[in-house]
Amino acid sequence: MTGTDDVLLVHGGTPLEGEIRVRGAKNLVPKAMVAALLGSEPSRLRNVPDIRDVRVVRGLLELHGVTVRSGEEPGELVLDPSHVESANVADIDAHAGSSRIPILFCGPLLHRLGHAFIPGLGGCDIGGRPVNFHFDVLREFGAVIEKREDGQYLEAPRGLRGCKIRLPYPSVGSTEQVLLTAVLAEGVTELSNAAVEPEIEDLICVLQKMGAIISMDTDRTIRITGVEKLGGYNHRALPDRLEAASWASAALATEGSVYVRGASQREMMTFLNTYRKVGGAFEVDDEGIRFWHPGGALNAIALETDVHPGFQTDWQQPLVVALTQASGLSIVHETVYESRLGFTSALNQMGAHIQLYRECLGGTPCRFGQRNFLHSAVVSGPTKLQGADLVIPDLRGGFSYLIAALAAQGTSRVHGISLINRGYENFMEKLPALGARVDVSS
Repeated sequence: MTGTDDVLLVHGGTPLEGEIRVRGAKNLVPKAMVAALLGSEPSRLRNVPDIRDVRVVRGLLELHGVTVRSGEEPGELVLDPSHVESANVADIDAHAGSSRIPILFCGPLLHRLGHAFIPGLGGCDIGGRPVNFHFDVLREFGAVIEKREDGQYLEAPRGLRGCKIRLPYPSVGSTEQVLLTAVLAEGVTELSNAAVEPEIEDLICVLQKMGAIISMDTDRTIRITGVEKLGGYNHRALPDRLEAASWASAALATEGSVYVRGASQREMMTFLNTYRKVGGAFEVDDEGIRFWHPGGALNAIALETDVHPGFQTDWQQPLVVALTQASGLSIVHETVYESRLGFTSALNQMGAHIQLYRECLGGTPCRFGQRNFLHSAVVSGPTKLQGADLVIPDLRGGFSYLIAALAAQGTSRVHGISLINRGYENFMEKLPALGARVDVSS
């Protein structure tokens, strides 16, 4: 807990009803902000959410001499990288906090300054997200990395050169690292087994607007031809499909109806299919998507997470809360993060029946099958949830606890709610707008 304002009292049992808005994707906006570092001219980014990751990156950019100011419309940032400079190590560390995004500064800073420093990194504790992927990639480009007591110091004595890289796993972060490094590297970079999430495509759109030459093949191969100079961009970030799905799951779990203004069907097709199989209803219009519980019993399903275009791991935790209310046995196989199902112990404390297994309960090829990770779950329902004391473990798990508390009978004390601010804009205002009965506790 980080303070007295970090505990939320949630009085459950009331369906969520009403409308909220989602803005730009947490998994794109901070990366697009970092991309502005590569330009020789100012960039304009629109549909920016007011979340902690955005504030962290803004602070880090400003430490490096980038001027960041609000634009003319709400949610607009103007980023001017004309005077990029080295930043103080202690300042970088203080600003970075628990975020992992600073590692994406490496390529742009090597291009702009010839060196970079990255402090020790944090992030959500949901399983291994090894930063060695990033450093291995940077070495391929010609970076020399020196491990120091306070972090990693990088130099590129002979400049950065294009290369052939095959990722052992289609990691989003590693793909972003390659893109942000390759665009100004000399020659051609070929990245195979790349991540192809919608947010990756949107980052490629940003870089192409700046003058980059990037092609995507259907076999997860991305080719980048380095250019000598990049300009600025003017870009509206794609909407946050992960936040939209979280509110959809909340509507289902509480037997409510939530209109998510700004939600986009195209990036959510896989989620929408699964939502319909469970028994949820939705309606798409030009402005967003309405999600609701149509009444009657929900259906148990078999679900496997996977990289895009599969069912996203960030959709899994909120939906599992709704699956506690489905009739029968639901099977969930988590193939992306080995520890992501740890949040279910708190749901069991609230009355859910969820059993975890080390075996792969599904047919998708999985890195964790022969290892000692509880990465499959059987959810038996429906079960009545009761209010409880909950301590938020990570971003999506935290929102899932919030959904469980809203669906439960009685009052829950949810500790550590500030973690949710990392990826959910103004959620403390959105909850009462949907009729949720919540109080900040001291």
